[in-house]
Amino acid sequence: MTRNLQKYARQTNLRLIAGALVLLFIVGDGMIYLIYGSSAAVMGLFCLLAGMTPVVLVVLIILILDWITKRVNRD
Repeated sequence: MTRNLQKYARQTNLRLIAGALVLLFIVGDGMIYLIYGSSAAVMGLFCLLAGMTPVVLVVLIILILDWITKRVNRD
């Protein structure tokens, strides 16, 4: 039986990223809600989303550049 270690590594990385985002948004914003109330939790959610915007943009740019490079270097 053969194992695809690249697929396993990609799957593990995606799970780690998803877990980190769940911790950040659910647990982090939940603690803000418990300590400061609902209006602060809404503001915390907006701040978290605003902070994640540059990260998402950089990841999208890297993925697009990777896709372009793979198409160009097909030969």
